[in-house]
Amino acid sequence: MSDSLVERVRERLANESSRIRPADVAAAIRAESGGIMGDSEVLTNLRLLETELQGAGILEPLLRADGVTDVLVAAPNSVWVDDGSGLARSAVTFADESSVRRLAQRLALAAGRRLDEAQPWVDGRLPGIGRDGLTVRLHAVLPPVASAGTCLSLRVLRPATQDLASLSAAGTIDRVALQLIADIVEARLAFVVSGGTGAGKTTLLAAILGAVGASERIVCIEDAPELAPVHPHFVRLVARAANVEGVGEITLRQLVRQSLRMRPDRIVLGEVRGAEVVDLLTALNTGHDGGAGTVHANSPAEVPARMEALAALGGLDRTALHSQLAAAIQVVFHMCRTRGGARRLTEIGLIGTAGEAVQVLPVWHVERGFEPGAEALRRLLDERLPR
Repeated sequence: MSDSLVERVRERLANESSRIRPADVAAAIRAESGGIMGDSEVLTNLRLLETELQGAGILEPLLRADGVTDVLVAAPNSVWVDDGSGLARSAVTFADESSVRRLAQRLALAAGRRLDEAQPWVDGRLPGIGRDGLTVRLHAVLPPVASAGTCLSLRVLRPATQDLASLSAAGTIDRVALQLIADIVEARLAFVVSGGTGAGKTTLLAAILGAVGASERIVCIEDAPELAPVHPHFVRLVARAANVEGVGEITLRQLVRQSLRMRPDRIVLGEVRGAEVVDLLTALNTGHDGGAGTVHANSPAEVPARMEALAALGGLDRTALHSQLAAAIQVVFHMCRTRGGARRLTEIGLIGTAGEAVQVLPVWHVERGFEPGAEALRRLLDERLPR
Protein backbone atom coordinates (compact mmCIF):
# COMPACT_ATOMS: atom_id res chain seq x y z
CA MET A 1 0.00 0.00 0.00
CA SER A 2 1.41 3.36 -1.01
CA ASP A 3 1.82 6.24 1.41
CA SER A 4 -0.70 8.30 -0.58
CA LEU A 5 -3.35 5.57 -0.33
CA VAL A 6 -2.75 5.28 3.42
CA GLU A 7 -3.26 9.04 3.81
CA ARG A 8 -6.44 9.02 1.69
CA VAL A 9 -7.91 6.15 3.71
CA ARG A 10 -7.01 7.95 6.92
CA GLU A 11 -8.73 11.12 5.77
CA ARG A 12 -11.86 9.22 4.77
CA LEU A 13 -12.03 7.39 8.11
CA ALA A 14 -11.38 10.61 10.04
CA ASN A 15 -14.82 11.80 8.97
CA GLU A 16 -16.52 8.81 10.59
CA SER A 17 -18.34 9.79 13.79
CA SER A 18 -19.02 6.24 14.99
CA ARG A 19 -16.58 3.51 16.04
CA ILE A 20 -14.60 2.31 13.02
CA ARG A 21 -15.05 -1.40 12.22
CA PRO A 22 -12.82 -3.58 10.00
CA ALA A 23 -15.61 -3.52 7.40
CA ASP A 24 -15.43 0.28 7.32
CA VAL A 25 -11.67 0.15 6.74
CA ALA A 26 -12.08 -2.42 3.95
CA ALA A 27 -14.75 -0.25 2.28
CA ALA A 28 -12.47 2.78 2.51
CA ILE A 29 -9.61 0.84 0.90
CA ARG A 30 -11.84 -0.26 -2.00
CA ALA A 31 -13.17 3.25 -2.51
CA GLU A 32 -9.79 5.00 -2.41
CA SER A 33 -8.17 2.41 -4.69
CA GLY A 34 -10.83 2.97 -7.34
CA GLY A 35 -12.47 -0.42 -6.74
CA ILE A 36 -9.78 -2.33 -8.63
CA MET A 37 -8.53 -4.46 -5.71
CA GLY A 38 -9.57 -8.07 -5.30
CA ASP A 39 -10.69 -9.57 -1.98
CA SER A 40 -7.29 -11.07 -1.10
CA GLU A 41 -5.52 -7.78 -1.85
CA VAL A 42 -8.05 -5.84 0.23
CA LEU A 43 -7.52 -8.27 3.13
CA THR A 44 -3.73 -7.87 2.92
CA ASN A 45 -4.01 -4.10 2.90
CA LEU A 46 -6.58 -4.18 5.69
CA ARG A 47 -4.11 -5.97 7.95
CA LEU A 48 -1.37 -3.54 6.96
CA LEU A 49 -3.57 -0.52 7.59
CA GLU A 50 -4.66 -1.83 10.99
CA THR A 51 -1.02 -1.71 12.05
CA GLU A 52 -0.90 1.88 10.79
CA LEU A 53 -4.03 3.02 12.61
CA GLN A 54 -4.40 0.99 15.81
CA GLY A 55 -2.43 0.50 19.03
CA ALA A 56 1.34 0.20 18.71
CA GLY A 57 1.10 -1.26 15.21
CA ILE A 58 3.52 -4.03 14.34
CA LEU A 59 5.30 -3.48 17.68
CA GLU A 60 2.26 -4.44 19.72
CA PRO A 61 2.92 -8.22 19.80
CA LEU A 62 6.42 -7.47 21.07
CA LEU A 63 5.10 -5.22 23.84
CA ARG A 64 2.56 -7.84 24.91
CA ALA A 65 5.06 -10.71 25.10
CA ASP A 66 5.75 -12.03 28.61
CA GLY A 67 8.67 -10.41 30.38
CA VAL A 68 9.32 -7.70 27.78
CA THR A 69 10.34 -4.40 29.36
CA ASP A 70 11.59 -2.40 26.37
CA VAL A 71 11.07 -2.24 22.60
CA LEU A 72 13.52 0.00 20.73
CA VAL A 73 13.47 1.04 17.08
CA ALA A 74 16.79 2.34 15.72
CA ALA A 75 15.93 2.00 12.01
CA PRO A 76 13.20 0.37 9.87
CA ASN A 77 15.16 -2.91 9.88
CA SER A 78 16.58 -2.55 13.40
CA VAL A 79 14.04 -3.36 16.13
CA TRP A 80 15.38 -4.50 19.49
CA VAL A 81 13.65 -6.13 22.47
CA ASP A 82 14.67 -6.52 26.12
CA ASP A 83 12.84 -9.37 27.83
CA GLY A 84 14.86 -9.23 31.04
CA SER A 85 17.89 -11.06 29.71
CA GLY A 86 19.38 -8.18 27.72
CA LEU A 87 18.71 -6.64 24.32
CA ALA A 88 18.12 -8.94 21.36
CA ARG A 89 17.33 -8.08 17.75
CA SER A 90 13.76 -8.81 16.68
CA ALA A 91 12.63 -10.24 13.37
CA VAL A 92 10.06 -7.43 13.09
CA THR A 93 10.87 -4.80 10.45
CA PHE A 94 9.15 -1.71 9.05
CA ALA A 95 8.60 -1.14 5.34
CA ASP A 96 10.56 2.12 5.34
CA GLU A 97 11.53 5.19 7.38
CA SER A 98 8.18 6.89 6.76
CA SER A 99 6.40 3.94 8.41
CA VAL A 100 8.44 4.41 11.59
CA ARG A 101 7.80 8.15 11.51
CA ARG A 102 4.03 7.72 11.06
CA LEU A 103 3.87 5.32 14.01
CA ALA A 104 5.91 7.65 16.22
CA GLN A 105 3.72 10.63 15.36
CA ARG A 106 0.51 8.67 15.90
CA LEU A 107 1.69 7.42 19.29
CA ALA A 108 2.72 10.96 20.25
CA LEU A 109 -0.76 12.18 19.35
CA ALA A 110 -2.31 9.38 21.42
CA ALA A 111 -0.18 10.57 24.36
CA GLY A 112 -1.51 14.11 23.87
CA ARG A 113 1.83 15.41 22.65
CA ARG A 114 3.21 16.99 19.50
CA LEU A 115 5.92 15.48 17.28
CA ASP A 116 7.01 17.29 14.11
CA GLU A 117 9.85 19.34 12.65
CA ALA A 118 9.27 22.16 15.13
CA GLN A 119 9.18 19.72 18.08
CA PRO A 120 11.40 16.80 16.97
CA TRP A 121 11.29 14.78 20.20
CA VAL A 122 8.57 13.67 22.58
CA ASP A 123 8.25 12.02 25.97
CA GLY A 124 4.84 10.74 27.00
CA ARG A 125 2.72 7.96 28.40
CA LEU A 126 0.37 5.68 26.47
CA PRO A 127 -2.41 4.03 28.51
CA GLY A 128 -4.48 1.11 27.29
CA ILE A 129 -2.22 -0.28 24.56
CA GLY A 130 -3.57 -3.51 23.06
CA ARG A 131 -6.13 -5.95 24.43
CA ASP A 132 -4.15 -6.21 27.67
CA GLY A 133 -4.47 -2.47 28.35
CA LEU A 134 -0.72 -1.99 28.82
CA THR A 135 0.69 1.32 29.98
CA VAL A 136 3.73 2.22 27.89
CA ARG A 137 6.23 5.05 28.29
CA LEU A 138 7.01 6.63 24.92
CA HIS A 139 10.09 8.48 23.73
CA ALA A 140 10.65 9.35 20.08
CA VAL A 141 13.12 11.50 18.15
CA LEU A 142 12.75 12.59 14.51
CA PRO A 143 15.44 13.38 11.92
CA PRO A 144 17.62 15.36 11.60
CA VAL A 145 18.12 15.20 15.38
CA ALA A 146 18.18 11.42 15.01
CA SER A 147 20.57 11.42 12.09
CA ALA A 148 19.96 7.84 10.95
CA GLY A 149 16.16 8.11 11.01
CA THR A 150 13.29 8.15 13.50
CA CYS A 151 14.17 6.54 16.83
CA LEU A 152 11.43 5.08 18.98
CA SER A 153 11.79 3.83 22.57
CA LEU A 154 8.88 2.10 24.30
CA ARG A 155 9.03 0.91 27.92
CA VAL A 156 6.29 -1.36 29.26
CA LEU A 157 5.19 -0.18 32.70
CA ARG A 158 3.94 -3.37 34.28
CA PRO A 159 2.72 -2.94 37.87
CA ALA A 160 5.37 -4.02 40.39
CA THR A 161 3.48 -6.43 42.65
CA GLN A 162 6.06 -8.95 43.89
CA ASP A 163 6.65 -9.29 47.61
CA LEU A 164 9.93 -9.77 49.50
CA ALA A 165 9.44 -13.52 49.83
CA SER A 166 9.08 -14.03 46.07
CA LEU A 167 12.11 -11.84 45.35
CA SER A 168 14.14 -13.81 47.88
CA ALA A 169 13.02 -17.10 46.33
CA ALA A 170 14.05 -15.79 42.90
CA GLY A 171 17.53 -14.93 44.16
CA THR A 172 17.07 -11.17 43.93
CA ILE A 173 17.49 -10.67 47.69
CA ASP A 174 19.96 -12.55 49.89
CA ARG A 175 18.52 -14.04 53.10
CA VAL A 176 20.79 -11.87 55.28
CA ALA A 177 19.65 -8.74 53.43
CA LEU A 178 16.03 -9.87 53.80
CA GLN A 179 16.26 -9.71 57.59
CA LEU A 180 17.94 -6.30 57.43
CA ILE A 181 15.11 -5.00 55.24
CA ALA A 182 12.51 -6.28 57.70
CA ASP A 183 14.23 -4.48 60.59
CA ILE A 184 14.61 -1.25 58.58
CA VAL A 185 10.89 -1.25 57.71
CA GLU A 186 9.83 -1.96 61.29
CA ALA A 187 12.14 0.80 62.60
CA ARG A 188 10.56 3.25 60.10
CA LEU A 189 13.89 4.32 58.66
CA ALA A 190 13.59 6.35 55.46
CA PHE A 191 15.37 4.91 52.44
CA VAL A 192 16.06 5.24 48.73
CA VAL A 193 16.61 2.46 46.22
CA SER A 194 19.40 3.32 43.79
CA GLY A 195 20.53 1.67 40.57
CA GLY A 196 20.70 2.02 36.82
CA THR A 197 17.90 1.90 34.28
CA GLY A 198 16.11 -1.45 34.36
CA ALA A 199 17.98 -2.63 37.46
CA GLY A 200 14.79 -3.45 39.36
CA LYS A 201 14.52 -0.38 41.62
CA THR A 202 10.73 -0.12 41.35
CA THR A 203 10.29 -3.86 41.88
CA LEU A 204 12.29 -3.79 45.10
CA LEU A 205 10.56 -0.64 46.34
CA ALA A 206 7.12 -2.19 45.79
CA ALA A 207 8.16 -5.35 47.63
CA ILE A 208 9.46 -3.36 50.61
CA LEU A 209 6.28 -1.29 50.76
CA GLY A 210 4.31 -4.51 50.85
CA ALA A 211 6.05 -5.29 54.17
CA VAL A 212 4.80 -2.06 55.79
CA GLY A 213 2.25 -2.61 58.55
CA ALA A 214 -1.36 -2.82 57.38
CA SER A 215 -2.40 -0.01 59.75
CA GLU A 216 -0.12 2.51 58.01
CA ARG A 217 -1.30 4.77 55.18
CA ILE A 218 1.13 5.01 52.24
CA VAL A 219 0.78 7.95 49.85
CA CYS A 220 2.78 7.44 46.67
CA ILE A 221 3.61 10.05 44.03
CA GLU A 222 4.59 8.83 40.53
CA ASP A 223 4.91 10.17 37.01
CA ALA A 224 3.52 6.85 35.72
CA PRO A 225 1.56 4.22 37.71
CA GLU A 226 4.15 1.49 38.28
CA LEU A 227 4.10 0.70 42.00
CA ALA A 228 1.40 -1.74 43.08
CA PRO A 229 2.46 -3.15 46.46
CA VAL A 230 0.30 -5.74 48.18
CA HIS A 231 -0.90 -3.36 50.89
CA PRO A 232 -4.43 -2.51 52.03
CA HIS A 233 -3.94 1.26 52.39
CA PHE A 234 -1.92 2.40 49.38
CA VAL A 235 -2.91 5.71 47.76
CA ARG A 236 -1.40 6.77 44.43
CA LEU A 237 -1.09 10.27 42.95
CA VAL A 238 0.03 10.45 39.31
CA ALA A 239 1.57 13.47 37.60
CA ARG A 240 0.25 14.73 34.28
CA ALA A 241 2.12 16.27 31.36
CA ALA A 242 0.90 19.40 29.63
CA ASN A 243 -1.35 18.88 26.60
CA VAL A 244 -0.55 19.98 23.06
CA GLU A 245 -1.58 23.54 23.96
CA GLY A 246 0.97 23.53 26.80
CA VAL A 247 -1.58 23.64 29.63
CA GLY A 248 -2.88 21.21 32.23
CA GLU A 249 0.45 20.06 33.64
CA ILE A 250 0.49 18.60 37.16
CA THR A 251 4.03 18.19 38.46
CA LEU A 252 5.55 15.76 40.92
CA ARG A 253 6.51 18.73 43.06
CA GLN A 254 2.88 19.85 43.32
CA LEU A 255 1.79 16.33 44.24
CA VAL A 256 4.40 16.01 47.00
CA ARG A 257 2.91 19.13 48.57
CA GLN A 258 -0.63 17.78 48.18
CA SER A 259 0.33 14.49 49.81
CA LEU A 260 1.12 16.31 53.06
CA ARG A 261 -2.58 17.14 53.40
CA MET A 262 -3.66 13.52 53.02
CA ARG A 263 -2.64 12.28 56.46
CA PRO A 264 0.19 10.03 55.23
CA ASP A 265 2.11 7.69 57.52
CA ARG A 266 4.69 7.22 54.78
CA ILE A 267 5.35 9.39 51.72
CA VAL A 268 6.85 7.63 48.70
CA LEU A 269 8.22 9.24 45.55
CA GLY A 270 8.36 6.65 42.78
CA GLU A 271 11.39 8.24 41.15
CA VAL A 272 13.43 11.18 42.44
CA ARG A 273 14.57 12.93 39.28
CA GLY A 274 14.10 16.68 39.64
CA ALA A 275 13.34 19.65 41.86
CA GLU A 276 10.68 17.65 43.74
CA VAL A 277 13.53 16.23 45.87
CA VAL A 278 13.48 19.53 47.80
CA ASP A 279 9.83 19.08 48.80
CA LEU A 280 10.35 15.40 49.57
CA LEU A 281 13.25 16.10 51.94
CA THR A 282 11.23 18.87 53.58
CA ALA A 283 8.30 16.47 54.07
CA LEU A 284 10.50 13.75 55.54
CA ASN A 285 11.98 16.28 57.95
CA THR A 286 8.56 17.30 59.30
CA GLY A 287 7.60 14.15 61.14
CA HIS A 288 6.95 11.74 58.25
CA ASP A 289 9.29 8.85 59.06
CA GLY A 290 9.75 5.83 56.85
CA GLY A 291 9.48 7.61 53.50
CA ALA A 292 11.05 6.16 50.38
CA GLY A 293 11.88 6.65 46.72
CA THR A 294 14.14 5.53 43.89
CA VAL A 295 17.03 7.39 42.30
CA HIS A 296 19.33 6.71 39.36
CA ALA A 297 22.90 6.21 40.60
CA ASN A 298 25.75 3.86 39.74
CA SER A 299 26.57 3.06 43.38
CA PRO A 300 25.40 3.98 46.89
CA ALA A 301 28.39 6.28 47.29
CA GLU A 302 27.15 8.38 44.35
CA VAL A 303 23.68 8.98 45.80
CA PRO A 304 24.60 12.21 47.69
CA ALA A 305 26.13 13.74 44.54
CA ARG A 306 23.05 12.76 42.54
CA MET A 307 20.75 14.30 45.15
CA GLU A 308 22.91 17.43 45.16
CA ALA A 309 22.52 17.85 41.41
CA LEU A 310 18.73 17.38 41.59
CA ALA A 311 18.34 19.71 44.56
CA ALA A 312 20.15 22.45 42.63
CA LEU A 313 17.23 22.40 40.17
CA GLY A 314 14.96 23.34 43.08
CA GLY A 315 17.19 26.13 44.31
CA LEU A 316 18.68 24.24 47.27
CA ASP A 317 22.41 24.85 47.73
CA ARG A 318 24.95 22.15 48.59
CA THR A 319 25.19 22.90 52.30
CA ALA A 320 21.42 22.94 52.79
CA LEU A 321 20.97 19.75 50.75
CA HIS A 322 23.52 17.81 52.76
CA SER A 323 21.95 19.00 56.01
CA GLN A 324 18.45 18.03 54.87
CA LEU A 325 19.56 14.70 53.40
CA ALA A 326 21.40 13.63 56.56
CA ALA A 327 18.28 14.26 58.64
CA ALA A 328 15.69 12.89 56.21
CA ILE A 329 17.06 9.62 54.78
CA GLN A 330 18.98 6.90 56.59
CA VAL A 331 19.42 3.92 54.25
CA VAL A 332 20.36 3.23 50.62
CA PHE A 333 19.52 -0.06 48.88
CA HIS A 334 21.42 -0.57 45.62
CA MET A 335 20.17 -2.75 42.78
CA CYS A 336 22.35 -4.06 39.95
CA ARG A 337 21.71 -6.01 36.79
CA THR A 338 24.13 -8.83 36.05
CA ARG A 339 25.57 -9.52 32.61
CA GLY A 340 23.10 -12.36 32.30
CA GLY A 341 20.20 -9.95 32.88
CA ALA A 342 19.37 -10.98 36.47
CA ARG A 343 18.48 -8.19 38.91
CA ARG A 344 19.96 -8.36 42.41
CA LEU A 345 20.16 -6.31 45.58
CA THR A 346 23.95 -6.00 45.83
CA GLU A 347 24.59 -3.36 48.50
CA ILE A 348 23.05 -1.69 51.53
CA GLY A 349 24.47 1.59 52.81
CA LEU A 350 23.88 3.90 55.77
CA ILE A 351 23.78 7.65 55.23
CA GLY A 352 26.04 9.50 57.64
CA THR A 353 28.04 12.70 57.82
CA ALA A 354 31.71 13.55 57.46
CA GLY A 355 32.04 17.15 58.58
CA GLU A 356 29.37 19.12 56.71
CA ALA A 357 29.06 16.59 53.87
CA VAL A 358 26.94 13.47 53.62
CA GLN A 359 28.52 10.13 52.86
CA VAL A 360 27.18 6.61 52.49
CA LEU A 361 28.80 4.05 54.80
CA PRO A 362 28.88 0.49 53.41
CA VAL A 363 26.77 -1.83 55.59
CA TRP A 364 26.43 -5.02 53.56
CA HIS A 365 27.61 -6.35 50.19
CA VAL A 366 26.27 -9.41 48.42
CA GLU A 367 29.78 -10.85 47.97
CA ARG A 368 31.66 -9.44 50.98
CA GLY A 369 28.92 -9.70 53.60
CA PHE A 370 28.76 -7.21 56.49
CA GLU A 371 30.98 -4.13 56.21
CA PRO A 372 32.16 -1.37 58.61
CA GLY A 373 28.85 0.53 58.61
CA ALA A 374 26.91 -2.50 59.91
CA GLU A 375 27.59 -1.68 63.54
CA ALA A 376 26.31 1.90 63.14
CA LEU A 377 23.14 0.65 61.45
CA ARG A 378 22.58 -1.87 64.25
CA ARG A 379 22.85 0.90 66.86
CA LEU A 380 20.33 3.00 64.94
CA LEU A 381 17.95 0.04 64.65
CA ASP A 382 18.24 -0.65 68.38
CA GLU A 383 17.26 2.96 69.07
CA ARG A 384 14.27 2.91 66.71
CA LEU A 385 12.88 -0.61 67.02
CA PRO A 386 10.07 -1.03 69.55
CA ARG A 387 11.22 -2.76 72.73
